[in-house]
Amino acid sequence: MATTNPVRIDVVSDVVCPWCFIGKARLEKALALKPDIPVEVHWHPYFLNDWIPPEGMSREDYLTTKFGSVDRYSGIAQRVSAAAAAEGLVYDKDKIARQPNTIDCHRLIRWAGGIGKAAEMKQKLMDLYFTQGADLSNRAVLVEAAAEIGLDAEDIRTALASDQDVAAVTQEAQSAKEAGIEGVPCFIFGGKFAVSGAQEPEYLAEAIERLAQASDAAE
Repeated sequence: MATTNPVRIDVVSDVVCPWCFIGKARLEKALALKPDIPVEVHWHPYFLNDWIPPEGMSREDYLTTKFGSVDRYSGIAQRVSAAAAAEGLVYDKDKIARQPNTIDCHRLIRWAGGIGKAAEMKQKLMDLYFTQGADLSNRAVLVEAAAEIGLDAEDIRTALASDQDVAAVTQEAQSAKEAGIEGVPCFIFGGKFAVSGAQEPEYLAEAIERLAQASDAAE
């Protein structure tokens, strides 16, 4: 199918959400299934755990607070790890020692969008967290990650130390919740309909094609 109208997909997600990690991979597979349809993907912030302090907290304390105990999360983690592996991803829960507040991560993604690399920045942060167990509350880690995708390290170091875009990111994440988004990832197609959860690539591809057909028919 050929179309000239780009399909817009807005993705609301958080970098420490394992299903967002999986959902991004599935979206990329969906795009590969429909190579003739131009698509614009826009990434939006969401705070899965907006109660975590700016400096983050220990993973053990986080799991105990959210799930009751570390052991109670083990069964969930096994299912998520298996789903991640099926997409060619590595979710190594045993490497994660710190649970971060993600506002700085979302600021980085926003700034990376300025050079057309929001998706690359998001992937980098997710890989660092889920696969390598990096502490995303550590700004030195964030500066290095930003530099690796092409942002200026000194500029990012200075920006992170300031309040730049803190209010904008916070408001955007709050707006998502006020709009009724309670589960992420949430994929919004052309501003017309939304689906929540890490949907299968085939499902997402079908949604892309339906929207492209509707857009062309409306011309």
